[in-house]
Amino acid sequence: MRSALVLFAAGFSPALAPAADPPNRPNVLVILSDDQGRGDYSAFGTRDVRTPHIDRLYKEGIAFDNFYANSPVCSPTRAALLTGCHPDRVGVPGVIREERPDNSWGRLAPDAVLLPKVLRPAGYHTALVGKWHLGLSSTNTPTDRGFDVFRGFLGDMMDDYSTHRRNGLNLMRDGKNEIDPKGHATDLFTGWAVEYLEGQAKQKEPFFLYLAYNAPHDPLQPPAEWLDKVKKRKPMLPESRAKLVALIEHMDDGIGRVLDTLDRTGLAKNTVVIFTSDNGGVTAYGANNGPWRSGKQHVYEGGLRVPGVVRWPGVVKPGTSTERLTLTMDIFPTVCDVAGVKPPQGIDGVSFVPTLRGEKEPASDREVYFVRREGGAAYGGKTIEAVRKGK
Repeated sequence: MRSALVLFAAGFSPALAPAADPPNRPNVLVILSDDQGRGDYSAFGTRDVRTPHIDRLYKEGIAFDNFYANSPVCSPTRAALLTGCHPDRVGVPGVIREERPDNSWGRLAPDAVLLPKVLRPAGYHTALVGKWHLGLSSTNTPTDRGFDVFRGFLGDMMDDYSTHRRNGLNLMRDGKNEIDPKGHATDLFTGWAVEYLEGQAKQKEPFFLYLAYNAPHDPLQPPAEWLDKVKKRKPMLPESRAKLVALIEHMDDGIGRVLDTLDRTGLAKNTVVIFTSDNGGVTAYGANNGPWRSGKQHVYEGGLRVPGVVRWPGVVKPGTSTERLTLTMDIFPTVCDVAGVKPPQGIDGVSFVPTLRGEKEPASDREVYFVRREGGAAYGGKTIEAVRKGK
């Protein structure tokens, strides 16, 4: 049985040749939520939300207590995840809005090498299910940039979780083909991920699946039955908080279906799972970012600290935690490390495989920075930055 890595992660001058062939190359699953606050899951101790399946990952994996998104907004963090670099180094300092060129603040660099291309020489089949948000047109769609399979949404957000339009455009795709599926986006993404895993369980090649939900990003549109559950349990919650909690719990149910599929197909014992979010939650909607200041859009701790957990049966000691300073871009070299391939030279991310293996790592005074560029009256096309050095 092949191994698998499940994760919630370009660089230049790639070294694409794989290392010596290790037996049972692991599969990779990256699960990324959208705008989920650091404290918005019940294993954190938050009492008005119930997330048994995210909690299961924390029970069976290692919690990263100092996991940071590379940016407090969507596109830059996604660029960091897939390139292993600080996002401004690969052309994405801010949100990409290709359909609105007067207010678009990045374009993924043509020479940036994305994770699926690095994994290909090692025999990996690669897929993205869910939100892309790194470009709408060729040559910046998922299959243009290395993914074998793409089923999901190209844009930044949906104006409606059921109609899946953005500014009147249908950005749902199967590969390069426009599709118009019916149903809540969270259910669609979960179902497509389950279908992919069931298919890959019958194959011999290892796989890399990047499952990027757009929940709990606004608009706050959970299915009615999920909102009803929350309101019956917590009738005093403000309306926006109740909707946000329902969106998170609905997504958690989808994650549970994905984990159950790994169990049912026999993939789970050989799969490393990493779950995280692209940035902090929106405080105006009642997001719980823990005790830290502010939330999404700002480079204060509340905008950057996010959930982070890794499950790797037989390697990670269940129910443990680490204080290691970890960023979204570190997922890239970690996947390479687990897969037995060399990452591109010059990337910024650092593999956390030694932490997963329980090895003692030397103290680090690692310097990292965070950036967001934006337009409008509040930003005027300028950037906001933060640097972390030591304590």
